[in-house]
Amino acid sequence: MTSPQKVTSPQKVGGRGGGLLRTKSVEQSIEETDEPRHALRKSLSGLDLTVFGVGVIIGTGIFVLTGKIAKETAGPAVALSFVLAGVVCALAALCYAEFASTVPVAGSAYTFSYASLGELPAWIIGWDLVLELALGCAVVAVGWSGYIRSLLSSAGWNLPPELSGTHGGVLGFDLLACVLVLALTGILVLGMKLSSRVTSVVVGVKVTVVLIVIVVGSFFISGAHYRPFIPHARPTEGGGGMTAPLSQDLFGFVPSNFGVMGVFAAAAVVFFAFIGFDIVATAAEETRNPKRDMPRGIIGSLLICTVLYVAVSVVVTGMQKYDKLTVDAPLADAFKSVGHPFWAGVISFGAAVGLTSVCMILLLGQSRVFFAMSRDGLLPRFFSQVHPRFGTPYRSTVLLGVVVAAVAGFTSINTLAELVNIGTLFAFLVVAVGVLILRRTRPDLPRAFRTPLVPLVPILSVLASLWLMLNLPAETWLRFGIWMVVGVVVYAAYGRRHSRIGKGRRGAGGTVPRQAREEAEPPAG
Repeated sequence: MTSPQKVTSPQKVGGRGGGLLRTKSVEQSIEETDEPRHALRKSLSGLDLTVFGVGVIIGTGIFVLTGKIAKETAGPAVALSFVLAGVVCALAALCYAEFASTVPVAGSAYTFSYASLGELPAWIIGWDLVLELALGCAVVAVGWSGYIRSLLSSAGWNLPPELSGTHGGVLGFDLLACVLVLALTGILVLGMKLSSRVTSVVVGVKVTVVLIVIVVGSFFISGAHYRPFIPHARPTEGGGGMTAPLSQDLFGFVPSNFGVMGVFAAAAVVFFAFIGFDIVATAAEETRNPKRDMPRGIIGSLLICTVLYVAVSVVVTGMQKYDKLTVDAPLADAFKSVGHPFWAGVISFGAAVGLTSVCMILLLGQSRVFFAMSRDGLLPRFFSQVHPRFGTPYRSTVLLGVVVAAVAGFTSINTLAELVNIGTLFAFLVVAVGVLILRRTRPDLPRAFRTPLVPLVPILSVLASLWLMLNLPAETWLRFGIWMVVGVVVYAAYGRRHSRIGKGRRGAGGTVPRQAREEAEPPAG
């Protein structure tokens, strides 16, 4: 029997504030994870979370971005750029770890924002995450399709142009990308444990290939290729306008390639190779011991990937002079340059397999954010019901899987990929601010993991994220702004009126009794 004090306390049951900034208490968020028909099955361990993190982080970044940035921006010093980017991500990871262990509920930054900033900011970040993860998954699926078509072509098999996607302005349907997304959607519906097993196999293959690059490639390193380690600075080519970084338009600052500033400029780019560790936080509700395992999964996966990124960048720039590296497949081509095409084929295979896990985990994160928003009433509650047998949010998973499959099949996404970057950085910023607010408003909360050096670490995370956002093109900011405006309109038209917190307060003067929450439930089925 719940004590009277716990039921009537607006701080612990109904949260704080009213209107657009009404918050949802941590206690209520955790309580709702046990609701019939809306409770996710807890089946993940700390190892599963670490595998998920490594699975989504190691993808196109390590197989493509390493050589591209070395050739165009930083030279052999790209290794230092990865270290700098890893430090920035570590600041955000420390904030995510505190929130995910304190509020072990599906939704990641959306759920954290609801507990600290209020309903409208939470809606905005949730809307942002849905876009970020949907586009990210579609982009990865299209990239995976390209690798598979390349491997098939090497074997003498070629798909018709009409089924190979949109290229050069010619509209086509990317059959492979669409089939991949639909297949992974089916796996996610069948259960988290199956998803984690598939991911474990894929990550095992991918990490093995990365280790092959490091170990085998180290035998072909030439010290002459590292000189100079930091090439002399050169002004960046290109003018201003909408395609230039926003920082350039605002401050008249034109970054340089190579040199010390080139190392920092490269860090702003390779940062996006780390995107994904935050997805681990979306699985908090499905973790058996989230207070212990969430920090391990988030920080552990980031640490492993940082070491692998630095090692690969050191090896590839030692195998081939940085200005000779190719942009499309630098690792594979580096092995070809030293007369070992067999290993180049192995790397191409590893890249194709590796992108499979990235796509799956982005789909996982997106469906969990959508599920959490639906359970709160900000989206139709129909989508928050879980499968009676598999314990997964099958309705939201299928809906989003079909949408992403269509986007991946019919769209060639290039400039839209930058929306993934700005969306992720915005989430990092919000989570860091949320840590500061919740430390002040709820100092009584038990925290299994505490972000060290508060407020310094969250403030540094905010500044670092904001600076990297300013280094994205102005047109990306414009598109992001348009998506946010659309989100506010949807919230005003539907979410605000159907919010469970709002319904409870209108009916109970500031608290949210169980009766009000049950009245918001849709009929079963």
